[in-house]
Amino acid sequence: MKKFILFLVLAPLTVLGQDAFSKGKASTTTDPTELNINSNVQGTLLLPEGKEKIPLVILLTGSGPNDRNGNSTMTRNDSHKQLAQALLANGLATYRYDKRSFTQIKKRKIDPNTSFDDFVIDAKAVIAYFENDKRFSEFILSGHSQGSLVAMLAMNESVDGFISLAGPAETIDKTIVRQIAAQAPGLDKEAEAIFTKMKSQKELVTDVPPYLMTIVGKEIQPFMKSWMVHDPITEIKKLTIPVLIINGTRDRQVDVKDAQMLHDAKPDAQLFIINDMDHLFKLVGADEVAAAKSYNDPSFPLHESLVPAVVKFVNALKK
Repeated sequence: MKKFILFLVLAPLTVLGQDAFSKGKASTTTDPTELNINSNVQGTLLLPEGKEKIPLVILLTGSGPNDRNGNSTMTRNDSHKQLAQALLANGLATYRYDKRSFTQIKKRKIDPNTSFDDFVIDAKAVIAYFENDKRFSEFILSGHSQGSLVAMLAMNESVDGFISLAGPAETIDKTIVRQIAAQAPGLDKEAEAIFTKMKSQKELVTDVPPYLMTIVGKEIQPFMKSWMVHDPITEIKKLTIPVLIINGTRDRQVDVKDAQMLHDAKPDAQLFIINDMDHLFKLVGADEVAAAKSYNDPSFPLHESLVPAVVKFVNALKK
């Protein structure tokens, strides 16, 4: 049970590209540029060759210690790398970076005080780095799952567009309780009770059953508390820029209802639901075992509708 719930909450929530679309419109490109903005933000910039004043899409990954390519310490799917390459082939620049948590693991210097707000600080640092770069005409934040909320909180006047990719609509405590209820009925009530205690008391909750330790154990409670105070519905209502909300019907972590809730909160946003697309933006069927393989298989077939939707949205923002 412990591993099962860990997968639900901490599986890498990432974005995937679509090769079929990009192959038809491939362009010559420069080599990837290693670009480290500071000690916490280390990433890769991809630029179309011979183009000036182009949009820059900044990719933010989801929960877990994910690297710039969308991989974690437990899985490898190269999701963000694939998306970046597909957008590059369609004339768009991208910047993707390792999450702070991944960098800490890589350097073997894990900070137990890292909070959700540190991810927002890192995203703001990326925006600040590029906002005066004359090579780019527009800035778009593309946040996947947890990264959707991070992107919303990092917004400033320099950002021209926002793409929410499988972004939850509820606070993380409600999202986790709902995920557990769907796959392990009964445990959701225990988790909900612990979250309630976390909200109402300053002290750490100590009476946590072993099978919930990976979610609300004492070591992770400070981080979860820093995350659960942020409400995606509240944040998306504040946005005054064009927004694209994308979700897949085979997403087993973030339901299409979340996308609809975000859209209800911001009716002028574009809503795009993709049939048979999973949380990793791959084409999957109803077979749970087969679908789970997409988390650790970079060659898994990608859904053909994702990249065209992203490219269309970004190109429409061009000044």
